[in-house]
Amino acid sequence: MYIWFSFKEESVKQKPLKGIKILDLTRLLPGPMCTLHLADMGAEVLKIEDTAVGDYARVIPPIQNKNSFFFNAVNRNKRSVAIDFTKEQGRQLFFKLAETADVVVESFRPGVVKKLGIDYNSLKAINPRLVYCSITGYGQTGPYSDMAGHDLNFCAYAGILDRPGQTPFIPNFQTGDIAGGTLNAAMGILAALVQQKMTGEGQYIDVAMLDGVLAHTTTSLAQIDISEKSFLTGTLPCYSVYETSDSKYMALGALEFKFWERFCKAVDRADLIPFHMVTDAAAESTFSEVSAIFKSNTRDYWSERLMKYDCCASPVLSTKEAINNEQVQARNMVAVKNHPQEGDVKQFALPLKFSSFQFEIEQSAPQLGQHTEEELLKIGCSEPEIKELRKNKIIL
Repeated sequence: MYIWFSFKEESVKQKPLKGIKILDLTRLLPGPMCTLHLADMGAEVLKIEDTAVGDYARVIPPIQNKNSFFFNAVNRNKRSVAIDFTKEQGRQLFFKLAETADVVVESFRPGVVKKLGIDYNSLKAINPRLVYCSITGYGQTGPYSDMAGHDLNFCAYAGILDRPGQTPFIPNFQTGDIAGGTLNAAMGILAALVQQKMTGEGQYIDVAMLDGVLAHTTTSLAQIDISEKSFLTGTLPCYSVYETSDSKYMALGALEFKFWERFCKAVDRADLIPFHMVTDAAAESTFSEVSAIFKSNTRDYWSERLMKYDCCASPVLSTKEAINNEQVQARNMVAVKNHPQEGDVKQFALPLKFSSFQFEIEQSAPQLGQHTEEELLKIGCSEPEIKELRKNKIIL
């Protein structure tokens, strides 16, 4: 079961970011996910794309129709304006759009926007109240600033892939992109907007995905001088993942003693209660005992049995199972929206519940340059001018 969204605007109350205009130059995942959240909360997001391919995410397989499933899921509630700002006419159009913008977000490598003439200092001169956010892998400074990288690289440098004595693994969640880039950028932009509204002044925000990941590894930092292993990486029997008889898994997160005690009683092993926070040989022995317990029955059996005891035990679900989970469904976290050109698009809802408005998908992900003409008319371009700009391939 999924929630189907319609265009009924009468059910939407005042959104917290209504009236905020954002020019989004970002591509792929971190930046577009950031502006997705801001758009869902009411900001007017103009996705500024080049006139050739646009956001690379449009062509990442699998393709739905014209665009990828991925692109369609992370670019709803935005408008697309296609401008070639490598040309002077295109750059001037961008400047005109920036005059009335509150925020610009970009994710080019350091130095690229300066070469294009659309860097913070250039835009600040025409709009001093502008908040300008740059999202990069390593930031604008430091010896790695010009290096290429992706989520896996940022996670590797931050130390979160390391598992002493075991092979590093690739998680199925882009920690660097989302926790390091998306969420930190959104937090910085919102903070800068508050200051902008109070002082009338804008500012520049330098978001490095490596910084963002590293700054949130506080549990590992707390133990850095004690052990190579973090206690939240499976070194404790009370906090680990165990295989079941059907080759599936259960996650046990009984960090507090009361939860461990409940677990031990739930599996009729009160003798294990003293072995809560144990290490070395005691941990190995306890791991062996708990592993045998879980291996004696199926994942679903243990999930149903242990849920009754509220002991922080849960089944390890696949993504398909997760989106159909009763809690996820109850929170209306999965939505299906019919896209006029692409068909039904399955996507996640805004992960925030506000008392002042009900989240809606008001607009499906835009086609490349879908709103170029409308937005240029708003800034004073005439229809003949727009026709000429299109003829000269300044816009799409």
